[in-house]
Amino acid sequence: MEVFKVSARSRSTSVAGAIAGVIREGTPAEVQAIGAGAVNQAVKAIAIARGFLARDGIEVVCVPTFVEVEIEGHERTAVKITILRPGQPLPPVTPLPRSSDSAEPHADLPDEEPQV
Repeated sequence: MEVFKVSARSRSTSVAGAIAGVIREGTPAEVQAIGAGAVNQAVKAIAIARGFLARDGIEVVCVPTFVEVEIEGHERTAVKITILRPGQPLPPVTPLPRSSDSAEPHADLPDEEPQV
């Protein structure tokens, strides 16, 4: 799987072209971003890549998750978005910690999903 690390200064069209190229080869892509600006650029790049791929009749599925990454000796929470073709195996799901397990950023989430 090809991993693209996106920053707030990344050019979304350049990232989109790279994503589309990997997907055309049949390989899933992964985009990682830390911070609102970086996540914004990553989502725009995925939307643009989807348009590029649609011209070739290729559809994609996106699976967002959180991942802990180490940067300069510090752990940071990144948004990871896996982009793949329908029918390809989905990435494994890492459960969020419960509030009693840790003081992670997601500790304030309820233990159960809300009823809609």
